[in-house]
Amino acid sequence: MPGVDTKLVLRSTRVVTPEGTRAASVTVADGEIEAVLPYDAVVPDGARVEDFGDHVLLPGLVDTHVHVNDPGRSEWEGFWTATRAAAAGGVTTLVDMPLNSLPPTTTVEHLRVKREVARSKAHVDVGFWGGALPGNVKDLRPLSEAGVFGFKCFLSPSGVEEFPELDQEQLARSMAEIAGFGGLLIVHAEDPRHLADAPQKGGGRYADFLASRPREAENAAIEGLIGHARRLNARVHVLHLSSSDALPLIAAAKSEGVRVTVESCPHFLTLTAEEVPDGATEFKCCPPIREAVNQDALWDGLADGTIDCIVSDHSPSTVDLKTPDFASAWGGISSLQLGLPAIWTEARRRGHTLDDVARWMSTAPAAIAGLTRKGAIEPGRDADFAVLDPDATFTVDPAGLHHRNQVTAYAGRTLHGVVTSTWLRGERIVADGELAAPAGRLLERNH
Repeated sequence: MPGVDTKLVLRSTRVVTPEGTRAASVTVADGEIEAVLPYDAVVPDGARVEDFGDHVLLPGLVDTHVHVNDPGRSEWEGFWTATRAAAAGGVTTLVDMPLNSLPPTTTVEHLRVKREVARSKAHVDVGFWGGALPGNVKDLRPLSEAGVFGFKCFLSPSGVEEFPELDQEQLARSMAEIAGFGGLLIVHAEDPRHLADAPQKGGGRYADFLASRPREAENAAIEGLIGHARRLNARVHVLHLSSSDALPLIAAAKSEGVRVTVESCPHFLTLTAEEVPDGATEFKCCPPIREAVNQDALWDGLADGTIDCIVSDHSPSTVDLKTPDFASAWGGISSLQLGLPAIWTEARRRGHTLDDVARWMSTAPAAIAGLTRKGAIEPGRDADFAVLDPDATFTVDPAGLHHRNQVTAYAGRTLHGVVTSTWLRGERIVADGELAAPAGRLLERNH
């Protein structure tokens, strides 16, 4: 691999830049993008040239919603396996969620433990969210000063007892504290009252599970969240939007200047309730995968900017926790390695371009998290890239995935788009499926 002072030129007939896709040569020095030049530009003396032909040079993906679960539940997932899966899928930066690990990232000391565990295992760059819990308001500012990118909370039970939800009074208190130092609150928005009123029926029928997590639970929670954000002038981010019914409410809030951003996930945009087999709990997540007509509306929300970005919500578990009972099975979709081809497969079918995909999966999540050196192919950014053969196809074999437990809702699906190499700060970390030694860094929010 080149040393840090070696100049590198990456060349493709299709380079996705903020101004659009064009033939270009991207020069790299000291791990940073130096210039984006015409394709046939003269190569500097001594530079190494990598020509990708017609394969697409994309900015490395930024996945701001990943449950790594390490330490404490590392049998579910760990930094070594999660970051290998990320790199293989063209993801060069991920931000780890504060729950499902033991301890959760809710104090500065817990953040220190997380960092020590991740430090030697990261194949890609890793940042951390903090957690907002009942009673930890005093910990929020110190966590921000220690470099977390924002704070996650739940409005309904999280599924793990060490990360309880906030009630409305606690939500307002935490949001006010975070707004006071200019932070970001990211929210699992399902209203517990609507969930409690919904029919709860165990068993393997997906229709019963879907009925237990109604759209109204999301809609009501998002409405309340917007109200708090409006009153406090706070920055809030809606996690994993599933209900398309909430889109008009979100669009109206944005138009009046409420500081709200929204993400959705590959499984909501590529899988539908109609195709989930009974007992197939690899498809279970909360909020749930909804009907095809709902999916169509989510794509419309992406197209018009109501939904800002797409991230994985990679939430794995051991195989035994995916029991055939939708009520008791662990809720989470494993897709960290597959997000780019899954989204590209559906996006191209719907007439979208790789410029759109790069904006949704790299530029926008980087901007929301404040990762100012990530998310675009332009001078001054880190030289993070994914090289994609957009027309190649492959069939998903769970045994070929790098995340720890080879359970995925995408098993057997044929997808467009093969990541042929991944680059982190000008170093090739994946080439034709082979991964280099860990080269990731631990990131902190810019102060």
